[in-house]
Amino acid sequence: MVSEEVKATYEAVIGLEVHAQMLTKTKAYSSDANEYGARPNTNVSAITLGHPGTLPKMNKKTIEYAIKLGLALNCEIAENQHFDRKNYYYPDLPKGYQITQDKTPICAKGWIDLQMEDGNTKHVGITRIHMEEDTGKSIHDVDVYDTLVDLNRAGTPLLEIVTEPDMRSGDEAYVYLTEIRQLVRYLEICDGNMEEGNLRCDANVSVRKVGAKEYGRRVEVKNMNSMRNVQRAINFEIDRHIEALENGEEIAQETRSFDAVNMRTISMRTKEDANDYRFFPEPDLQPLHVSKEQVELIKAEMPVLPKALFEKYTKELKLSEYDATNIISTKPFAEYFEALILHTKNYKSASNWMNGEVRSYLNQQGKSIEEFPINAEKLAELIELIDGGFVSNSVAAQKIFPALLEQPNAAAKKIAEELNLIQDSDEDSISAIIKDVIKQHPTEAERYKNGEKQLVGFFMGQVMKASGGKADPKSANKLMRQLLEEN
Repeated sequence: MVSEEVKATYEAVIGLEVHAQMLTKTKAYSSDANEYGARPNTNVSAITLGHPGTLPKMNKKTIEYAIKLGLALNCEIAENQHFDRKNYYYPDLPKGYQITQDKTPICAKGWIDLQMEDGNTKHVGITRIHMEEDTGKSIHDVDVYDTLVDLNRAGTPLLEIVTEPDMRSGDEAYVYLTEIRQLVRYLEICDGNMEEGNLRCDANVSVRKVGAKEYGRRVEVKNMNSMRNVQRAINFEIDRHIEALENGEEIAQETRSFDAVNMRTISMRTKEDANDYRFFPEPDLQPLHVSKEQVELIKAEMPVLPKALFEKYTKELKLSEYDATNIISTKPFAEYFEALILHTKNYKSASNWMNGEVRSYLNQQGKSIEEFPINAEKLAELIELIDGGFVSNSVAAQKIFPALLEQPNAAAKKIAEELNLIQDSDEDSISAIIKDVIKQHPTEAERYKNGEKQLVGFFMGQVMKASGGKADPKSANKLMRQLLEEN
């Protein structure tokens, strides 16, 4: 085991390759359905199976999605491109080659800034984003004797996002993946579920002495089915590399797999210096031209992205970074908040309700915000009811909100009236209740006058009890202090 002092003399160098499956209705180069969870080998045709004489046809939606992601990641969009054949043999690659972009990726030279937990910003370069097709899936754990092949996934459109080797820890890789997942979901181009395999990540990891210019020998880690496992695999590899180098061992350039049960990586195969994929231009697809006008049209249709919303909420609406981060966690949640603040200017209260009672309800019920029964306008009415002094925040949360969940089309004020919850703001009636409470508790009143000011909480409790919870707390608190001093 290497000490922390020794580890501190090394730095990790990490680059990620992320494959995002596109949410198109059909596959990249055929009209076969692009659908997760269908029965094995049902979403296939002669084109997917690579039968002789079949010709691919480009799915235009994939191009649009690639441009959207490229713009979101500050990339340059290539005007002129062509597709390439990447030749290799694998049982679930029916054509014996993959249609991809080797020399002319659609997007290049981008970047993303990551907001780290310590408040620092990490700049990560995006080398390229290119379009390609997915392979099928080999299944090893169903049949005892044979490997099964499901070709439903073959031909599914992919975007591969390749970073510069700019990350230095598993934590940075985790934040990067979180940002990428959030982006593809906001753009509605990918589900972003690593567990289902529609967002996959390979990590290239090496270490070197701090201050060294040369990169160390890198290892590629595959088969990580969650962002946490990517983080764990990278951290394991960093420690493994450092320990090996300290022991005078050489790092083998290889591909490794992450064993999530034992939290370690294991060797899959030795990686040669270069793979001979025999790339050549795809003869069955025309070269692609993307005009500046097309890019501008797509840019105009893009949604507001998380970074812009975060800036708006923290700078314009004066919300905390914590509140803003929670609100932008998913696009539908942010959209509900946007609808909510159209009907109320109390942004802090709107944020508190969204991150408090609303999120708590969704978590308890296992529902998404799209399934939330109360529309934004009705929730805003409840916030306005509190701001108007008609009900307290606690009464609204404990009694009116649950009633609204049962009667989502009802008006919040009507429910409050029906449940006899409207606060009494009349100073004369509140004053009479306070005087009666003081009269019933002379010892406590004398103690208050002698300096035990915390007893105001006791008196407030008695007043709220005597009023059936209907006394306006603000008015009651002010009058209480006055009358106790006069007593």
